[in-house]
Amino acid sequence: MTEKSSTKSRQSKPDCSAEREHLPSQDKEKMLAGEVYSAVAPDLIRELQETREKVYDYNALRPSETQKMKAILKELLGHTADDEFTINQPFRCDYGSQISIGKRFFANFNFVVLDEARVTIGDDCFIGPNVSIYTACHSTDPTERNTRQEWAKPVTIGNNVWIGGSVTILPGVTIGNNVTIGAGSVVVGDIPDGTIAVGNPCKVVKTL
Repeated sequence: MTEKSSTKSRQSKPDCSAEREHLPSQDKEKMLAGEVYSAVAPDLIRELQETREKVYDYNALRPSETQKMKAILKELLGHTADDEFTINQPFRCDYGSQISIGKRFFANFNFVVLDEARVTIGDDCFIGPNVSIYTACHSTDPTERNTRQEWAKPVTIGNNVWIGGSVTILPGVTIGNNVTIGAGSVVVGDIPDGTIAVGNPCKVVKTL
């Protein structure tokens, strides 16, 4: 009786290993919450590698293979509002799953998004060539930085925004609706609705 009871007890225990594999780790949860986390956590490294494989496949497609491009991007990105989006090759991102694009989105060559935090882009946004959006933050103290501990801040871009070529958008920035960012700008702070902004650091030069 004892042996049979023990066997039955062992059989009744559910196997949760597969479920655990799909649960976010503490470091992933911390990353998305904007808390300090380990950038070299094994599951994050694995997810980064998986994303790079998909990005490699995307960038290796011929320009005429537009349907395959869209299929990869719809799998890679966290949200696409419609099928009327274009991201010219080459494209780079860290995770992809934290990126949301609105309707009729267009990005030109060499669009780079380090999406450790959410990157939300509205409708009818144009992204010029060589634009970079960063969400990852690192300590300015070398000793702390070398521990590979970091944190991330989300970036939000509104509707009807044109980001000129070679613009860099830093962590935590919000750009409002109906905004133009001049080429070569480094956006370090929020930009209000209905403005034209340019420079390093990027500042409003005209209100529409």
